[in-house]
Amino acid sequence: MAESVYQRVLLKLSGTALADESGLGVSPTMAKMLAEQIVEAHSLGVQLGVVIGAGNIWRGREAENNGMDRSTADYIGMLATVMNSLALQEAIESLGCDSRVQSAIEMREVAEPYIRRRAIKHLSANRIVIFGAGSGNPYFTTDTAGALRAMEIGADIYLKATQVNGVFDKDPIKFVDATKFDRISYLDALNLGVEVMDATAFSLCMEHKMPICVFSLDEPNSLTNVLLGKKVGTMVDDNNVG
Repeated sequence: MAESVYQRVLLKLSGTALADESGLGVSPTMAKMLAEQIVEAHSLGVQLGVVIGAGNIWRGREAENNGMDRSTADYIGMLATVMNSLALQEAIESLGCDSRVQSAIEMREVAEPYIRRRAIKHLSANRIVIFGAGSGNPYFTTDTAGALRAMEIGADIYLKATQVNGVFDKDPIKFVDATKFDRISYLDALNLGVEVMDATAFSLCMEHKMPICVFSLDEPNSLTNVLLGKKVGTMVDDNNVG
């Protein structure tokens, strides 16, 4: 059986990956489909950590634009990520794969508190670890939380699943002539102002030389193919070879 070229990875998912066609709420059907991809990838022998957003439940930026305090809006979003984490955990474990949810905001009745050494122990024991509540701090996105957790657990790569299959010079949803990069440097990605990940997350990965693979889960077998070292999406690292 084929094995992953990476030993440990951090997968960042959008909350909308759990949503129905409206883009809202948690669809058990979508959760199961997502879990199937994750469990299949995990079967390749990789240690897998997951961070998931909350866009299917809460849009903090919209709340802030309508007068809500930014910190309050962000904390609500963090709580929503725990809801998504629990839904994903349930779907993963229904497929017979062991997992743990760790929350950066303590809520012991539903999740373990985030403790780095405990998370690494779970990963080493072949459990999927889902990190909820972002970084536990307002003013930071789940993209940045994903970058932070990737560094903390010693991941080999940060896998960013998006709606588009890689990094483009402009929005491929709006512009049919958008050009995709197979590989791009952190600095060039920052200078382009690409919207697949926020600048803080890019900068954190650049400073600590954490490679990023940006890809779409909508592409067949994309997550498995990334782990097998196949050419999928866009690789963001120190080298810019176009």
